[in-house]
Amino acid sequence: MLFKADIESSAMRWKDVYLALVLPMAITGAVEAVTRGGAMSEWKTLMDFSDGDKTKWSVVNDGVMGGISQSRIQRTSRETAVFAGVLSLENNGGFASVRAVVGPLDLSSYAGIEIRVRGDGRSYQLRLRTNDRFDGAAYRAHFETHTGEWVTARIPFDQFVPTFRGRTLSDAPALEPSRIHQIGFLLADKTPGPFSLEIDFVRAFKPATIDS
Repeated sequence: MLFKADIESSAMRWKDVYLALVLPMAITGAVEAVTRGGAMSEWKTLMDFSDGDKTKWSVVNDGVMGGISQSRIQRTSRETAVFAGVLSLENNGGFASVRAVVGPLDLSSYAGIEIRVRGDGRSYQLRLRTNDRFDGAAYRAHFETHTGEWVTARIPFDQFVPTFRGRTLSDAPALEPSRIHQIGFLLADKTPGPFSLEIDFVRAFKPATIDS
């Protein structure tokens, strides 16, 4: 017959076994779930140019206005993509761009877009659209590059400015992160000549990841 002290002692030994063996396994499983990008992930990858990235891009240059600028976007063996071409100011031209339909995406729980790029020292634009239309308002944000160097740029959603054909729209609504349909890159720095921008990834980041 077991006495009360024996029962309590046995229960304590089983508690020690649970804490030593079972609990660490449970914690490890939770950490792995977060690492794999579960609900607690701080990032949402939108483009990474890996074999699994099936994003389809379209080229939109100033030829729609009579210009002669040229551009293209191509994936590389490094799982990046290169947006490159020649910017021309002839025939009232002056811009080259690429864009991709990625949505509709609801990014309202994120703070903005982060990109990692390697450029040629020129100033580019990251552009977002809240519909699938070819023309119409777009939301732009400028970012700088340093020749031959990888740089990471974080752009909060409230820094995207509504524009239409190069003009700022003062009466347009602010960007709605819950309605992201298109993402693109554009060059229009009024400097003719060749350009090249290598893109590593495009992703949304959570408010908690903003540097304080």
